[in-house]
Amino acid sequence: MTTGQLPFGTWPSPLPAVEVAAGGVRLGQVAVDGSDVYWHEGRPSEGGRGVIVRWVAGQVNAGLGADQAGGRVDVTPPPWDVRSAVHEYGGGTFAVADGLVIFSHGGDGRLYRLAGEGGPVPITPGGPDRYADPLIDRRHDRLFAVRERPGDGPDAGRSLVTLPSGGGTVVDVFSGSDFVSSPALHPEGIALVWLSWDHPNMPWDGTTLWRASLDADGAVGTPARVAGGPAESLFQPRWSPAGDLYVVSDRTGWWNLYRVEGEDLVPLWPGERESGLPQWVFGLSTYDFLGPDRVAIAAVKGGRWDLWTLDLRSGTADRLDLPFTGIGDVHANSGGVVFTAGSPVRSRAVWRWDVMTGETRVLNEAVPGPLPEAAISRAEPITYPSGDGQVAHAFYYPPLNPGIEGLPGTMPPLIVESHGGPTGATSTTFSAKVQFWTSRGFAVLDVDYRGSTGYGRAYREALEGEWGVADVDDCVAGARYLVERGWADPDRLIIRGSSASGFTTLAALTFRDTFRAGASLYGVSDLEALVRDTHAFESRYLDRLVGPYPEMRERYRERSPIHHVGGFSCPLIVFQGLDDPVVPPNQAEAIVAAIRSRGLPVAYVPFAGERHGFRRAETIVRALEAELSFYGQVFG
Repeated sequence: MTTGQLPFGTWPSPLPAVEVAAGGVRLGQVAVDGSDVYWHEGRPSEGGRGVIVRWVAGQVNAGLGADQAGGRVDVTPPPWDVRSAVHEYGGGTFAVADGLVIFSHGGDGRLYRLAGEGGPVPITPGGPDRYADPLIDRRHDRLFAVRERPGDGPDAGRSLVTLPSGGGTVVDVFSGSDFVSSPALHPEGIALVWLSWDHPNMPWDGTTLWRASLDADGAVGTPARVAGGPAESLFQPRWSPAGDLYVVSDRTGWWNLYRVEGEDLVPLWPGERESGLPQWVFGLSTYDFLGPDRVAIAAVKGGRWDLWTLDLRSGTADRLDLPFTGIGDVHANSGGVVFTAGSPVRSRAVWRWDVMTGETRVLNEAVPGPLPEAAISRAEPITYPSGDGQVAHAFYYPPLNPGIEGLPGTMPPLIVESHGGPTGATSTTFSAKVQFWTSRGFAVLDVDYRGSTGYGRAYREALEGEWGVADVDDCVAGARYLVERGWADPDRLIIRGSSASGFTTLAALTFRDTFRAGASLYGVSDLEALVRDTHAFESRYLDRLVGPYPEMRERYRERSPIHHVGGFSCPLIVFQGLDDPVVPPNQAEAIVAAIRSRGLPVAYVPFAGERHGFRRAETIVRALEAELSFYGQVFG
């Protein structure tokens, strides 16, 4: 029942910023150990501390938030911060086998061993080296891991290494490429596989699958190339229980599952859907084996993820009837499948699906239901024409707050946002940050611009050489598309973005006149400075997105907002972590100073101690409240 009419953008909301921050637990990697399930949580309420959580089937710990199916307990208490800084984005922070936990501590980058009643014990030397993607080999009481050695010296770089699980000498296994990831051990311990790639490729451009035999003593043989190359992206090599090797490849233009037979890849479930992800972080998993010939596999089509079971003999796939639109971290677990998933009305959580009963149970809850379902704005997928005769994809969230309507004859302010990366994708699972805006009477358009994943390799590559143009065109076209349909107020169009989409935001405000306000969170303003200052993992990323540097230096300057601040004509608010190693603070400081020099309204909100992506609850609260206040001042 409608109880009142209020101007769009001014509605009283049941979702304060403090609740958004409280529910902002970041779920990371999932692992299984027999019937036990482990996962990683990043907790804003604890300053962003990374925690390994264990769920024990059939065990109830009432004081730790247990449910009827089992008990949950923190494995790593304060001050341990489970985090990896390899590639700066981390992931692959821990491994577990037979109760033995190996994890990376963010405080010093070392690997630690945790077993029994004792506390964590370091097993790698102190120093600048950092580690990710640990893999435990119980047969030989050792582990494999990816080691990153920072610096410019001859020993700098990334390599696959091995060391005793109790600590000892770290030995290189493979160091022949610029980057390495995804080690996987044959179930009988007779072979090891991994992925590698070289500059200027990113892992979604081209990777190589390697295999090395292991002898009875565990000695690693000479690596041999199995598949892949600079024009084929491989993802998640994994052995079946029978010892067959599988991998996801985009050789047909879509990330599909294959079985490795000699030097050939045999397609198992071809189609215009994707079961691969851009490897920004380690430890990703979209499929696992329910048996020698049956797989549980997640796949995305049109921006929606589903979970399927695939019979490897017949090729028959059955979609599970689940309410989720975002699914990942898929692992088989004692007659079931454990995965992370979220729906339009429920935030991402850890779930278990039982193979025999078909029942699903939640093992944790990242956001404890801050809004009733009737108050949650649902994403409406749209595809619309954009520049150069191309189309773009996005999700529209209408303003929604039960009992309140906008004033007759008016349209809502529209916030256009997009994902970072830029190689990535948005999600339609419940986001408290989106609902923060829609519950206040804003409409939101979340754009999967050209270059996004989940729509095939051709769409992903459509951003090559066009970053700062195609993505901007898609955001602008999306806003105009909604205005034409009467879904948005043309005089209150806002664009916001973080990291790579912060660059999209700044470019849209510089080179287009569509938007009336903008917000950049740790966004890029100077492409030339970025390519000179950024970290190793992304140091050649712009070769494809913009062009080789310095050969195409003029294009870098043409696309950089910092060199064209004369194009700015509307207010801007900028948020920046002062410890950000990916997009350094000088990017934000330069654009703020340049805009101020022109006498235009600009607000700058720096956060000491924050890196790339805000993790602390107090930061999230302050940023949201400042952004809301900013729009209030701009639009009255």
